[in-house]
Amino acid sequence: MTEEQPAVQKGAKGMTIAFALSAAVILLFAFAPLISAFSASAVADANGCALDEGGVHPCLIGGTDYGETLSVMFVLGWFGLITMPLGALAAIVWCLVLVIVLIVKYRSKNS
Repeated sequence: MTEEQPAVQKGAKGMTIAFALSAAVILLFAFAPLISAFSASAVADANGCALDEGGVHPCLIGGTDYGETLSVMFVLGWFGLITMPLGALAAIVWCLVLVIVLIVKYRSKNS
């Protein structure tokens, strides 16, 4: 027969998953524009295509022109000027909430 885990352990596991997922979402939000720009740059470089913010250049990959798509992905990197500071602010709030939760758990465990 299996023994059920105490409610405290189940809650702690759920809390750990929630904090890990929220950290991943914050990081993805903050770095998504940079990931987009670097990915577009890597694809363009790998296929010998020109890529800059001055305009759309043709980029044939497998017979299909991806120049506009790569250009949009590259220019989206500028959103990093907004998402990086917001992500940093969200990370600070995340850390504060984590510290508060750990303090409350520690105090309730020891009382």
